Amino acid sequence: MIMATKHTHPVVFGRKVEGCPRCAELLAGAAPVSWGVSRQAAIDAERDERMRSHNCTTHGCGPVCVAFDW
Repeated sequence: MIMATKHTHPVVFGRKVEGCPRCAELLAGAAPVSWGVSRQAAIDAERDERMRSHNCTTHGCGPVCVAFDW
């Protein structure tokens, strides 16, 4: 998780307040805080990595690779 400066006002998502150091960071291009990755995104990333690292020659696939058919 990204550690960020705290807002000095009640947060209204999308609205920036003048004089707030965190709002100034966001206006200058700082990344917004991420509160976690969804489980589906993690599953997709794992599957993508398995597909990228798959080598049909070393895994003994036939003429048509069916390693990721489901």
